[in-house]
Amino acid sequence: MGLEIERKFLVKNASWRDSVEDREPILQGYLAEAGRATVRVRAKGDRGFLTIKGRTTGVTRSEFEYEIPIEEARVMLETLSSLPVIDKVRHRVRCGGHLWEVDVFAGENAGLVLAEIELTCEEEPFELPGWAGVEVSDDPRYFNSNLARHPFSRW
Repeated sequence: MGLEIERKFLVKNASWRDSVEDREPILQGYLAEAGRATVRVRAKGDRGFLTIKGRTTGVTRSEFEYEIPIEEARVMLETLSSLPVIDKVRHRVRCGGHLWEVDVFAGENAGLVLAEIELTCEEEPFELPGWAGVEVSDDPRYFNSNLARHPFSRW
C-alpha cells in the first residue's frame, strides 16, 4: 500500500524563489469524495494522473496514483470534476537534504502559497526553512480537496 506522509506550512516570504530547481503547472479536480477516500484527477505539465487518497490520520494517509493519458485527464477536469479546479504552479526547492514543494495558487485560490514536505515517517527530522511559516498540516481548510469546495478567496 502506498503511503503519503506530508507536512504543510504557510509561506511567509519569497526568499524560497532563489533556490527553485524546477517548476510545473498543475490543474487538479476532484471526481469523488466520500468519508473514506477522495478521487482526484490531475494534469501536471503534459502528463495526467488519477489519484485515490484515504483519510488522513495525523500527517499520514494512503495514496494510490496512476498515470493516465493527458487528454483523458483534461476531459475529466472539464466535464467530471467539481468546480473550481485547483490551479497552481509547483516549485521544487531543496533545503537541508529534503525536497520541498512550494505551491503558488492561482484562480479562486490566488494569494495562497503553501510549502509541503514529504517524509519517510512522521518522526523524521527536517530543517525548517526560514521562509516556512505556520504549520497547517492539521488544518483541513488547506487540504486541496477543501480548497476546491471553499476557495481561499472566499474566506
